[in-house]
Amino acid sequence: MSASAPPSPRQATVERNTKETQITVTLKLDGSGQLDVETGLPFLDHMLDQIARHGLIDLTVRASGDLDIDAHHTVEDIGITLGQALNQALDKTGIRRYGHAYVPLDEALSRVVLDFSGRPGLDYHVQFVKGTVGNFDVDLFHEFFQGFVNHAMVTLHIDNIRGKNAHHQIETIFKAFGRALRMAMEIDPRAADHIPSTKGVL
Repeated sequence: MSASAPPSPRQATVERNTKETQITVTLKLDGSGQLDVETGLPFLDHMLDQIARHGLIDLTVRASGDLDIDAHHTVEDIGITLGQALNQALDKTGIRRYGHAYVPLDEALSRVVLDFSGRPGLDYHVQFVKGTVGNFDVDLFHEFFQGFVNHAMVTLHIDNIRGKNAHHQIETIFKAFGRALRMAMEIDPRAADHIPSTKGVL
């Protein structure tokens, strides 16, 4: 194997079944950005597409939840299951570990910085200009990312720097998140056999 080649297969499938939701996530980290998704929440599907395309992750998500109550459980549990799948798929040996991205969309600009630290932490600074996009409650994206970091075991900083359109604000966040994931998961050819930590573990 070349020193710069990613470990194989870097993929995982996780199922999460509760009384509130039934979710299956399959991901291939070294993909081409393909998405196959059915969550019952079209705006969330659109955001998952940003992760796949900008992270170059092949992602399949099947989710059935208690949407008759509201979307909270479904959105949070998809974040949890995605985090579990990523944690299973990623061998941290030789990865760059840190990733960051600034992404604009018209008037909106967001920054995402992450660390595959092995420690869950979310620092989330987003002031939406309105509370919904269509009928989707944008506050639920905090629950998505909180569920993700708790189970992917990453430190994640999300800052929406500016924006006048809530759709643009959240889309810049998800695009930047995908780009930061892609950077952090890349194999560093100069350290392909090393854990990027003075502790020797992550």
